[in-house]
Amino acid sequence: MTTSLRGLLDGQLDRHSEVAAAMRSRLPQVQAVADELIRRLERGGVLYTFGNGGSAADAQHLAGELIGRYLRERRPLPAIALIGDAAVISCIANDYAYDEVFARQVTALVRPQDMVIGFTTSGTSPTVVKGLAAARAAGACSVAFTSIRGQDLAAAADLAVVVPAEETARIQEMHVLALHLVSELVDRWASDHGEHA
Repeated sequence: MTTSLRGLLDGQLDRHSEVAAAMRSRLPQVQAVADELIRRLERGGVLYTFGNGGSAADAQHLAGELIGRYLRERRPLPAIALIGDAAVISCIANDYAYDEVFARQVTALVRPQDMVIGFTTSGTSPTVVKGLAAARAAGACSVAFTSIRGQDLAAAADLAVVVPAEETARIQEMHVLALHLVSELVDRWASDHGEHA
């Protein structure tokens, strides 16, 4: 490996470490999301989640951690990523507008006892902004996983995890970290309360 390439990769790792260290200041936000999710799961609520591109993968990742497991054996927890049904998404996009692909699903499915998490690195994705607005209209808890670029969305949501960075790659890396931290706390609750498979 050339010196210039090594320096480039070292710089990426250094920046990752810097943002990860800064996430310590966001631990209260992560805790608040986990606590509220646990309260809603205790009352029979469901987690709905969505995003676009890499954020869609994060939405599926979080749903998978809850339905499957994170670390501990426990019962599957109700979570649905609203990005996987091609027929529904293409129908909404074709008959209405792509901006409505999450909002219309939220309006159809979400109840007041549920939680809705939207992942967006920019905080300005129209699909996510409208999806979270629909969650609020339904009386559910709306949660934004975003960045310092998404301060308006974070302020409009009931709860938010705001990554202290502007680079998309670093934001996505911290969203995965945050969803793992939420999963750890939910797993611990489910295990401690005898919620085994």
